[in-house]
Amino acid sequence: MINALFPLQNSTITLAVENPFWTADHGIATWFHERLTPTFVAVLHALTEFGSSEWIAIVLFALVLSFAWKRWWPSLVMLIIAVPGGMLLNEWLKLLVHRHRPFVEGPFVDWSGYSFASGHTIGATLLYGQLLLFLLPLLKGRHVRIVCVFGAVSLVLLVGFSRVALGAHFLTDVLAAIIFGILWLMLCMVLGKSMQRRTVPLATSAQRAQNCTVEIGR
Repeated sequence: MINALFPLQNSTITLAVENPFWTADHGIATWFHERLTPTFVAVLHALTEFGSSEWIAIVLFALVLSFAWKRWWPSLVMLIIAVPGGMLLNEWLKLLVHRHRPFVEGPFVDWSGYSFASGHTIGATLLYGQLLLFLLPLLKGRHVRIVCVFGAVSLVLLVGFSRVALGAHFLTDVLAAIIFGILWLMLCMVLGKSMQRRTVPLATSAQRAQNCTVEIGR
């Protein structure tokens, strides 16, 4: 009777307990936790800021203003759906999985909330991945493209590494965030292209109808 009334609660408990990589996750988290020093932590905090919600909000605000000023409405809609939309879905996933942080006590530990998947990592994946998708079609040089791809991937990996080393997330939290972020960007890209294909014929039909009206008026 209880299982029938609370299926979601039971499913979240199952997801939170069953982790096939538990031994590796805890081993890696413990290894880094035992080697944290104030200097190392300061460097890690600097790296993790590239995926913080504050930094992402600042970058998004600047991009929204720029896109709105230039009237790049499809790119603006895609940006909002891809980055904030994906981050909101990740917060829902955290509540669903209900996995706790690797460490909740210690000299360098001040984390709250749940662990799976890493919010900083998926935020970095979505932001820098979407920026890369915007930039690549505009770049002509092969070497410039390689540098941009390398830069975006490096930022995501550094943010993910910082979250594991700080003890904020398990390795599987970071890997899952990267995978979910890539899949979400791919889905947004496919849907965006589909909408553009539908919009172009409609705009063409409207233009033809307007031209016909002008010809009849003459």
